Amino acid sequence: METRTVAAEFIGTLLLVFFAVGSAVLAADYIGALGIALAFGFTLVALIYALGPISGSHLNPAVTLGFLVEGRIMLRTAIEYWIAQLLGAIVGAALLLLLAKQVPGLKTSGAFGTNGYAYRSAVHISTGGAFLAEIVLTFLLVFVWLAVTHKVAVVGFGALPIGFSLAAIQLIGIPLTGASVNPARSIGPAIFAGGGALSQLWLFIVAPLIGGILAGFAHQITQPRGAPVLVADERAVPGHRTGDLTQPGESDRPEGPGGRARQG
Repeated sequence: METRTVAAEFIGTLLLVFFAVGSAVLAADYIGALGIALAFGFTLVALIYALGPISGSHLNPAVTLGFLVEGRIMLRTAIEYWIAQLLGAIVGAALLLLLAKQVPGLKTSGAFGTNGYAYRSAVHISTGGAFLAEIVLTFLLVFVWLAVTHKVAVVGFGALPIGFSLAAIQLIGIPLTGASVNPARSIGPAIFAGGGALSQLWLFIVAPLIGGILAGFAHQITQPRGAPVLVADERAVPGHRTGDLTQPGESDRPEGPGGRARQG
């Protein structure tokens, strides 16, 4: 086990739950859905810049599953990440609960930043609708994540499109289900909220994992191992090989699983 990568996933998921979910628990009346969405996006961007070079800063079992489907990480590594993410989410939710208890009159049972459908949804979305929404929203997040990384680490400006996509997902998903797209993020707060949050938790574990799997397979189709990097440029400029259009320094990029430099 690589201690520092597991520690990075634990700490990162803890902070994601504490700050991002905390924005919904502690400040929803002041910042609204837009503020919560930005809190999720900004927190993720910051954590990716801080931890991305160490572990990839997945902080999400669905993201890790997408990388596993693509063959970028080994099963053992994925299991270590999942354990760290779940423990981090639980500890982060526990710290958030401790803080929330210090706010007079703040209700923590039942809601506590958890996800839900039917009577627990702002728009009373059906079970099937919630399941579909979580699959599609998670698909977007994981697909973007896979597209902007070479292997596992997120480097350069790769954190920005990932954070932007999570913020957009939150804007769409908050009225529907509270926007999970992350089983760990859902499990941690649900343990302390109890009631309906726990009885509906299954959906926010299964659907995001399906979305992560589908994103992994879809990315293999759009960017298979060993495929040319600049397919669109090659088609747009007849007579030029893809290699001729490579930008300066691009040949120095990390090699993908297929042994050839690749994007995504």
